[in-house]
Formats: sequence, structure tokens, C-alpha cells
Amino acid sequence: MRVPGAALHYEVRGRGPLLLLIPGGTGGAAAFDGIVDALAAEYTVASYDPRGLSRSPLDDPESEQSVAEHAEDALRLLDLLSPAEPARVFGSSSGAITALHLLTARPERLVRLVAHEPPVVEVLPDAPAHRAFLARVRDTLDAEGLMPAMGVFAAGLKGAEDGDDGSAGRGDRAPEPPARAGLPPAAAARVERTMGDLPYFLGRIVPSFMAYSPDLRRLETEAVAGRLLLAGGRDSVGELPHRPAAFLAERFGRELLHFPGGHTGLSTHPAEFGGVLGQAFPY
Repeated sequence: MRVPGAALHYEVRGRGPLLLLIPGGTGGAAAFDGIVDALAAEYTVASYDPRGLSRSPLDDPESEQSVAEHAEDALRLLDLLSPAEPARVFGSSSGAITALHLLTARPERLVRLVAHEPPVVEVLPDAPAHRAFLARVRDTLDAEGLMPAMGVFAAGLKGAEDGDDGSAGRGDRAPEPPARAGLPPAAAARVERTMGDLPYFLGRIVPSFMAYSPDLRRLETEAVAGRLLLAGGRDSVGELPHRPAAFLAERFGRELLHFPGGHTGLSTHPAEFGGVLGQAFPY
């Protein structure tokens, strides 16, 4: 689908009311491969590669990215695939940030949003410490390159709790690139796309999205609050991506939905994760 400044790759399967899946990180639509078939028994399931990632190229590869623009893309898909009816939406990580903005801007287009660990660190009381952590990621990227910066970033996400600003990540080894040898062709291609997307993700998406401040007053209004279900991983309690979801759920007086695994439970526990997600929406 052509959108201003990009071409979006999207995938649709199943029949029934629309369920739009918005990925985080660099996984794109393929991040949902482990759960879409089961969900497609009840829903028309749509997933896509966000602009600039994987199979959704930008017209200008150097263009700045914004949460609002990514949310407009999600809205365009809703309007294309479910023009007359509101949709169910799931977003994970940076995709959950996109979905939060979509909900605040156009709540009438969503039946419910399940937002899994949106790293909106600006809502946290210790937000300045996390800004310093993200500045270190940027400085490491500029000075040392991609994989050392990924090491700082990954360690900061794991260790930034109880006010820790992520400095534990300094000096940690960068994560090893996933092995491609022996993988089926489709899986090897996905790994190739994921690794190719890392510079864009770390350099453009992370700084913009983790600086985003959701409109908390809007989220607390009657028109919006009843459509939002915040979620976190059972194994990621206290980690940086989990903390905003838990903080907002407590602020709004809502229960936090618990998914299996940690921040990447979608990949590590796909069958159980999909089962929990399928039960989270009104039919």
C-alpha cells in the first residue's frame, strides 16, 4: 500500500472481525508468524512491516521518523481493511507506542487495544535517567558502531530498574548476530532482514519513540480508557520496557494483563502468547 513517503508491505489472512498486529523492534510482520494461523480461525488478522523496516521502504531513507506518522500508517490500514467497523489492535514494544498514539487520536476506530510493554519511559518518575541511558546508546553508536551500541541498549533494557539508568550496559559484550547457517530459506531471509534493519531501528526509531510522551489525560477519558488493556511479560517484571505498562496500569486503576515470557515472549512462547491474546478481545 502506498502511503506518503513509503510503501507498506502488509499481510492478511483469516476471516472475521479485523485484528491488526503492530510489531515492535525489527521483526516486521514476520514477528507474528507463530501466532497468526491460530488467530485467523476467529479474526481477519493483518500485520505489516512499519515504514522503513524490512519490506516497507522509505522514499527518502534519511527521513526522520515520528510516532504520529507511524500511527497514521496504522490508521490507513484500518481504513482499508475495516472501513465500516472498529478493529481490535495489538501492539508490542515500539509498535505499542504507535498503537497508543492511534488510540488517543482516533479511539472510535478501535474496539480495544492491547498494548504489550510500550517503552514510554517519559511517563516514569526517573525519566531523566533513561534519557541519559539513551544518550549513551547514541554516543556509542556514533563512536563505536552498531553492535557495541546494541550491547549498551540491550543491557540497559534488562538492567534499568529501580532508578538504574542502564550504565550496567557499558563494557558489556554486544549481542551475537543470529546464525544463518542451516536455517530454512524463509527463516534465513528473516534473519537477514532483521540484521539489515538494526541501524535504522537503533538510529531512528529508538530515539524518536522512546522520547514520546503519551497524552495521559486523553488516555484517562471515558472515551479512551475503556478501550485500553495494558500488558507485560511475566518474566520481565522490573525491566525497563515492562515498567511503563505497570506504571500506567496502576495510575489508571486497571489490572495488568500478563503474557508468557519476557519482552520477547511473542517469539519465545508463541502458542501460549497467542492464546492469551485471543482471549483479550471482545468478540
